[in-house]
Amino acid sequence: MSERPLVLPFDPAGIVLDRRRGLSQQLYQALRARVLDGRLSSGTRLPATRDLASVLALSRNSVVRAYDQLYAEGFIESRVGDGTYVSRLPKLSTQLSTRLSQGLSTELSTFLPDDTEDLSSSTRSSAPLERLKSHHLSPPRAGAPRAFRVGIPAFDLFPFDVWAKLQAGFWRDPDPALLGYGDPAGEPVLRELIAAYMRRSRGLSCTAEQIVITSGAQQAISLCAQLLLQPGEEVAVENPGYRAAGHAFALAGAKVRGVAIDEEGLVCEQLAQLRDCRLAYVTPAHQYPTGVTMSLARRLSLLAWAERQDGWIIEDDYDGEYRYSGPPLAPLAALDRQQRVIYVGTFGKIAFPALRLGYLVLPPRLVQAFSQARALAVRHSEVGTQCVMAQFMAQGHFQRHIRRMRRAALARRNVLKAGWPLDVPGLGAMPEVAAGLQVKVDVDNFAREQALVAKAEAVGVEVHPLSAYWLEDSEVPVDKRAGLVLGFAAVPEEEIAGALMRLRRAWR
Repeated sequence: MSERPLVLPFDPAGIVLDRRRGLSQQLYQALRARVLDGRLSSGTRLPATRDLASVLALSRNSVVRAYDQLYAEGFIESRVGDGTYVSRLPKLSTQLSTRLSQGLSTELSTFLPDDTEDLSSSTRSSAPLERLKSHHLSPPRAGAPRAFRVGIPAFDLFPFDVWAKLQAGFWRDPDPALLGYGDPAGEPVLRELIAAYMRRSRGLSCTAEQIVITSGAQQAISLCAQLLLQPGEEVAVENPGYRAAGHAFALAGAKVRGVAIDEEGLVCEQLAQLRDCRLAYVTPAHQYPTGVTMSLARRLSLLAWAERQDGWIIEDDYDGEYRYSGPPLAPLAALDRQQRVIYVGTFGKIAFPALRLGYLVLPPRLVQAFSQARALAVRHSEVGTQCVMAQFMAQGHFQRHIRRMRRAALARRNVLKAGWPLDVPGLGAMPEVAAGLQVKVDVDNFAREQALVAKAEAVGVEVHPLSAYWLEDSEVPVDKRAGLVLGFAAVPEEEIAGALMRLRRAWR
């Protein structure tokens, strides 16, 4: 007498399993998809694990594991003495159930890049999502640094062997007191060392209590935008300038107003015309991207403006350690007697950008607010990096590395200056570079700027258009915005020389 075939509540022929991968996980995903899209409706009785294993030619343990996962997530339920059933779930819309079932995968994540949606384009969009459409960062350049990438120091010279030993020493036997939730302002030892460094090398009188550690300078700027601006208020930025700062202010709802730069830095007369502005963002030591150093007269005018307006100045000292004729300049904050300047510092231009370690030196009345806001965003910084950097500084490696980096940047600057092409129509001469990691070169018109950039890219050289650093609504004619911005520290001298040779051929 022949054995009766098993009758299942669904067609198992549609379940195709890859025998080279985890079978229980695949079965779980397949059954879950059928529940979500309605092919297995609420209340449907599922076959016994032994029966389903027989039909699919699986081990019973594979089916049991799949059922256990579905049960744990609430997709199925067990009725004592009566078997296993699909749970009674709320009815999903056809669109949602289809998207859920199609988005399933046998991997840990069910998020598929091809199935993403721009949330800012949805019918119920928030104001920040709308602003984000126009105010976001471009994807970073991929791959190893090449000439003449902007914003990259000579991290080929970083003492990774020293860093690795310090890091291994920290994690070999970490203090349990450091492994819980730390101070959102940062590790006290690192803050004390930063304050000492600022007092000694930059002439900025401050205490550890005024330091708040951040995940790089950009987070520091974003915290300022979040806490110091009301939606609709004006904020002054240098024009041309660091566009990422402007985006952070715009995302907070501010009206970003560009203020011109001349040979003395920010034009304070223009700033004074902004009647509703109480926040200014500046890079006085080495203006980004033009390289101008703000004169003492302008610094004093800027401080007087902040006092009159009851306002704030954000001083971004992104590469102040790089000065090639004497010690670094004292920051604007060192002249501040009214506690109006918020100083932004970073380790990214001395070590490497991926370190994501920066800091704020704040007026005392702002410290608690910034610390509390940071706690809501990221709770506190990663402890290992902070403690290792503290050891790196305490043992003298940091100061030695600054001197090494300054010498290297100077040598690389000299190669760029010596090999700069002098006979390209419309292209200016290489100016004197007294500080920083980048240089701006004049170009006579916008069309020529774009052509020079494109030809450089075609031969594998990164040259950045100055026009990209201007605000879109600038009243300055487009040809007056033209120029080239070149970083000269990212690669060794021989690579700079090779890049210059390729540029000369391409541009002629």
